[in-house]
Amino acid sequence: MISGNCLGIDFGTSGARAIVINHEGEIQARISLSSLEVSTTAWRTALFTLLQNIPISIRKGIQSIAINGTSSSVLICDSVGHPLDAPILYNDDRGQAVVNQVKAIAPAHHTVVSATSSLAKLLWWKQQRGQEYQTEMHVFFLHQADWLSFLLHGRLGISDYHNALKLGYDVEQLRYPDWLLNQSLPFQLPQVLAPGTPIALVQPPIASQFGLPSDCVVCAGTTDSIAAFLASGAQTPGEAVTSLGSTLVLKILSQTQIEDARYGIYSHRLGNLWLAGGASNTGGAVLRQFFSDTDLQILSAQIQPNQPSPFIYYPLLKPGERFPIHDANLQPCLEPRPASDADFLHGLLESMARIEAQGYQQLQTLGAPPLKQVYTAGGGAQNQTWTAIRARLLQVPVCASPQTEAAYGSAILARSGIVAPTDAKQP
Repeated sequence: MISGNCLGIDFGTSGARAIVINHEGEIQARISLSSLEVSTTAWRTALFTLLQNIPISIRKGIQSIAINGTSSSVLICDSVGHPLDAPILYNDDRGQAVVNQVKAIAPAHHTVVSATSSLAKLLWWKQQRGQEYQTEMHVFFLHQADWLSFLLHGRLGISDYHNALKLGYDVEQLRYPDWLLNQSLPFQLPQVLAPGTPIALVQPPIASQFGLPSDCVVCAGTTDSIAAFLASGAQTPGEAVTSLGSTLVLKILSQTQIEDARYGIYSHRLGNLWLAGGASNTGGAVLRQFFSDTDLQILSAQIQPNQPSPFIYYPLLKPGERFPIHDANLQPCLEPRPASDADFLHGLLESMARIEAQGYQQLQTLGAPPLKQVYTAGGGAQNQTWTAIRARLLQVPVCASPQTEAAYGSAILARSGIVAPTDAKQP
């Protein structure tokens, strides 16, 4: 474990953040930038601005750095790291044009079989610009976190097995599968390390520019959602994190790997354990369709969370559900609406809690361990009424995560890494 300060940097969906912690996990500095543009120039500027805004007295004590980025946000660059095209973000579905190609090469129900997977974006680039690069020796395909880390350590073409999962990397065998290596690709796939693995020291010019120690090391990073999980403190099988954001995202620590792409269920390797999860289309976005933040606060106080609601809904913004029910045509159910707004909110909150409970039961059916405790992240974590309703239906302790920021999770990763095999095979 690193004894000095550790820096975690989060490039999320709404901005970039940095948190510095000491060896006891206490926050020493917190920096935030919002409204991040979609360009590598903006990413580079944000990275260096975050570093510059950390007080110099704290910067001088930073011993390790880890960066997380949004899963499946990718780019291609030349042999010295210059981007060759605009990056493609995590939610960009242009890969729909090549999904049939993905299906033709990947195993059935694999997590890469998606219009937004890293592999779909790679094949889209191959289709669009592959001819330009067939004679090039080194055109690198990288994830957002890979490239940002490269700017600090200078070693091009290194990733981690969290980011590489949706590229097709086999996180069980710790190698790229033959079905991927057998493809004629015009891009060099990144070398894959365990998250938290020290890669190299910060480049001397960068260290000098920002007053970082000459022995400060950059570690392999992770994705934003995994970093948020690490921040929660969950460590043992059966502990889980529910993110109550615009949608409802469940993740549980498991001894076994769980995969079922039909439900959007896949597992990230987390040392010797697996982090299995799925995401429902219900969540805070539905609540905001009916109530303001002030409304939610006032009405929640009028609800008796220990009393079941008589109203059973399936709260969705539009038809279609992924998990725990897989039905592209599932219709929202938001009626009947009672005269009392508090009763309506009670029914919505309890229905979402019921979906959460069904989700964890679905994961257990597929092999996850019994639920022991749920940490809560996201805006909904602040609603104590909702927390009490969820605890009643989940029948396990439910509490807010002590730390909810992904940057904190990356700082934890930089401090101690993840205990994991280090013999990952490379292409």
